[in-house]
Amino acid sequence: MPIYEYRCRECGKKSEFITFRISETVTETCKHCGSNRTERIPSRVRVRLSEETRLERLADPSRFGGLDENDPKSMARFMKTMTQEMGDELGEDMDVDAMMEEAMEEEAKGESDKLAGGSSDDL
Repeated sequence: MPIYEYRCRECGKKSEFITFRISETVTETCKHCGSNRTERIPSRVRVRLSEETRLERLADPSRFGGLDENDPKSMARFMKTMTQEMGDELGEDMDVDAMMEEAMEEEAKGESDKLAGGSSDDL
């Protein structure tokens, strides 16, 4: 479906017109103020990916280049990216931002243990 967008020279607002066919005529009047002084502006392309395409993109090995499964921050970033790609929410028990904070605290604790001469895990 073609989408045509016009900006009104009177009020400055954008009007969007959706048609079923390219041959269909579009009235170029502003939907907000009714002025005929409009100019056509380029519309952004809107693409909706199928679930299959999104899964294929997620399976691309090049997307795992910076993934370190032993680094909690890296895993949290990966999970956040996966969530955004799939358009799903992880649920209340899977708060990625909280995971990132926890990973940073763990990393800071590990660094302070190293500076203090080792951790109790070394015993």
